[in-house]
Amino acid sequence: MRTPVGRAVRVGRTAHTRARAAATAVAAFALGAALLSPQFPAVAQSSAGAQTAAVAADPVTDHCQGKCADILPPGQNGNATLADILGNKIFGTFPAHASDQLSRYDSLVAGQSGLTDAKITDFFNDSSFGVPANQVESVVSPRSDVTITRDKKTGVPHIQGTTRYGTEFGAGYAAGQDRLWMMDLFRHIGRGELTSFAGGALANQGLEQQFWPAAPYTEAEYEAQIAYIRTTQGARGEQAMADAQAYIDGINDYRQKAKDGRYFPGEYVLTGKIDSITNVGEIEPFKLTDLISIASVVGGQFGGGGGGEVQAALSLLAAQEKYGVVKGTEVWESFRQRNDPEAVLTLHDGSSFPYAVKPANPRGTALPDAGSVAAEPLVYDRTGSAVTAAKASVTVPEELEPAQGIFDDGVLPEGTLSAKKGMSNALLVSGQHTASGNPIAVFGPQTGYFAPQLMMLQELQGPGISARGVSFAGVGMYVQMGRGQDYAWSATSSMQDITDTYAVELCEPSGATPTKASTSYLYRSVCTPMEKMERKNSWKPTTADSTAAGSYRLQVWRTKYGMVTHRATVGGKPVAYTSLRTTYRHEADSIIGFQMFNDPSYVKDAASFQQAADHIGYAFNWFYADSRTAAYYNSGLNPVRAADVDASLPVKAERAYEWQGFDPAANTASYTPFAQHPQSIGQDYYISWNNRQAKDYDAAGFGYGAVHRGDLLDDRVKALVAGGGVTRASLTRAMADAAVTDLRGEQVLPALLKVIRSAPVTDSALNTVVQQLETWRTAGSQRKETKQGSRTYTHAAAVRIMDAWWPRLVEAQFRPGLGDGLYNALTASLAIDESPASSHGPTGAHSGSSFQYGWWGYVDKDLRQALGDPVQARTPETYCGGGSLTACRDTLLATLKTAAAVPVKEVYPGDESCSAGDQWCTDAIIHRALGGITHPTVNWQNRPTYQQVVEFPSHR
Repeated sequence: MRTPVGRAVRVGRTAHTRARAAATAVAAFALGAALLSPQFPAVAQSSAGAQTAAVAADPVTDHCQGKCADILPPGQNGNATLADILGNKIFGTFPAHASDQLSRYDSLVAGQSGLTDAKITDFFNDSSFGVPANQVESVVSPRSDVTITRDKKTGVPHIQGTTRYGTEFGAGYAAGQDRLWMMDLFRHIGRGELTSFAGGALANQGLEQQFWPAAPYTEAEYEAQIAYIRTTQGARGEQAMADAQAYIDGINDYRQKAKDGRYFPGEYVLTGKIDSITNVGEIEPFKLTDLISIASVVGGQFGGGGGGEVQAALSLLAAQEKYGVVKGTEVWESFRQRNDPEAVLTLHDGSSFPYAVKPANPRGTALPDAGSVAAEPLVYDRTGSAVTAAKASVTVPEELEPAQGIFDDGVLPEGTLSAKKGMSNALLVSGQHTASGNPIAVFGPQTGYFAPQLMMLQELQGPGISARGVSFAGVGMYVQMGRGQDYAWSATSSMQDITDTYAVELCEPSGATPTKASTSYLYRSVCTPMEKMERKNSWKPTTADSTAAGSYRLQVWRTKYGMVTHRATVGGKPVAYTSLRTTYRHEADSIIGFQMFNDPSYVKDAASFQQAADHIGYAFNWFYADSRTAAYYNSGLNPVRAADVDASLPVKAERAYEWQGFDPAANTASYTPFAQHPQSIGQDYYISWNNRQAKDYDAAGFGYGAVHRGDLLDDRVKALVAGGGVTRASLTRAMADAAVTDLRGEQVLPALLKVIRSAPVTDSALNTVVQQLETWRTAGSQRKETKQGSRTYTHAAAVRIMDAWWPRLVEAQFRPGLGDGLYNALTASLAIDESPASSHGPTGAHSGSSFQYGWWGYVDKDLRQALGDPVQARTPETYCGGGSLTACRDTLLATLKTAAAVPVKEVYPGDESCSAGDQWCTDAIIHRALGGITHPTVNWQNRPTYQQVVEFPSHR
């Protein structure tokens, strides 16, 4: 029951006693049964009617013939009523289809070795079009021109429309059914208003401070982007915006029905938006401009590239300070590795696609004066908990106590959506090397692990649309990665350089001497005021987030060259460094490419798919497979830069160094043409794990050298192709094997052991440690359980030693030679480690994705130089032991001995989810709750979140 006045409770308690939980459960479920159990709308049909509708509504020929599969854990259903949330907290129960794909996804770790084609659907969903009549769970018709059929096994919506509007309305309605709360969160993140919406937790502050400064817009500017698509993209632009409006209409129809029927997500109650008893409150209607806001988050997270030029400049200056300008630049370039010939490439046929190449004689580079750089402040006028981070006592009805504090640490842990993420992988083999003669693909986006997932599965069938796959919730008018009638496609983040840093010279309108604090700048010789972009947010404590009342103001200065990120002096003159990306003011332009992907009259083969992908403005690698061809295309609005401008460093904000054709009004420029983007049709195989694309297509950041996680895929697929007869199962096994392999153990440990074994190890205890590492390497360098469910690694000691050793050996190998200043500057540009146990990495703890960023390539190349082994693109200095193999060996042995002695509880110190010393748990994947439902911890896998396994036997 509900107490008359509630109880003042300090939110954030770790547990209730069992007696209290039982009593609370009774009250909670009385409340849920009376008020919050889903009251499904009257348009839901009976199961018999649903079966009839499903059979009659699927005229599309499915050329996959049962050979397409996919998976997206934890489950399709991302909405939970208040009763659902309370049930999860008290009893560990789940809403239907909230967690039913997780165990199959997890079980591939143990089941990969015995995988056959016949067993693929033990670990994946059958992704055939339609729903068999005997597998229909429900059919809903929110309008007369659309039905939403859900299958019994997964609850995926299969949306069939007889009109274009009805199809898109159904897509929006299904998105509301499955992701209403999450879409609401992300539109507020993009608009910089998360704390006002979901609470003032520090992580919420961090999320809005991360995304809004990169895409600050007024409402008029959101609307201008919609108008731009309508007016510049012809008939497809008009259709795209009509589709988007229909999608929004569908969301809003579900939003209102769920509110009126009291089956809306329970988070709205817990965050104080709706009263659980009276139903008073509102879920704000969605607007077309919300799509732009959500797109800015999705595109910024997964489709960006470049930036970071200020930090690159600081590390270059540190190198020049240590070695002098000439040698310092040479040393810095050896760490920058823009075009390392030893780097794994997606296009391995030798084809060259020059882009962002270092000029022989750079012009316009604007390096800061030493010690002058300061980051631009973002947060102002803090009050209350924005200053103190205090929590408050909250009066909470007894029946809601189990859900208290679910957002005390934010709707997402701090750093979860890192700007340095570039994820996803792909493995494709052309037909001449497969058993069937048809291409095979195993691919998918690696977008982290969230509950609910950022993406949602759907099938769309309607006029001009025929596809099944995933879309980011809130921008799901079309399937963004998935399959069509006779083809499939996917993407990986490519991260080529589409973001530049300009040094704008500061000035004062009065003619006075400018300072670093000046808010006007020279634009084409005219002193021009910066625009002040602001967001004012305030919050108060709720049941979900007990952060005490507080407020602050976010402020960004905008110039025609982008947003101000730093201030400095260049040659003694004050400047502001700004960040300008080609997709700014064009957050949703890529909708045209996605529309084409879904249109069976447009995509008919690899070449037409590549043309469609060219309409995607964000930086992605696109992969395609049909029954005849595997193909690849790299998308992105790559600016045509002024001659001899070095894209890796800040450049002067002068007309001579602007992008060619630059018009700041709409942020448009000249872009590299289709033919200059890396592309291929029919290469023997393709792999991508966010590695470099092609020869001379220069990397936009650090870490693309001799060792990259892409090597884990390339070595395996190359071996499969050499043997021939590749099957869906064998290609999936290659992916799954790489997914549990430690990159350091497979790719770097051989060189480490070669140095160590260059002389006898006389310390018997240390020799035993070396033997443990050798045994682990011989067995495949895996981080994998002894048996399913054991939660203990087969080579636990070796894994622990490597985790303790790596940071120590990197520092001992490089810091003495580089010196503190340069070493620290380089580690600021590239972290030394990102193992699954490394919670400090860009993706944080328990995130699955690992080994993207680290010093493994530096270590490997340097060791081979010390050994005298062949090295391409040798570095000007050998750091390990100062170039002496004996001294290098001594360094490795000394650090290894220290690492071996580190107690397991120090290597794995534990966190809120894992006890100290629990190695398996430290690695394990934990779905980060965006709402009130949490999920079981599962095995670590370095694997796409959504994944397809496809092979088409026929074609239209």
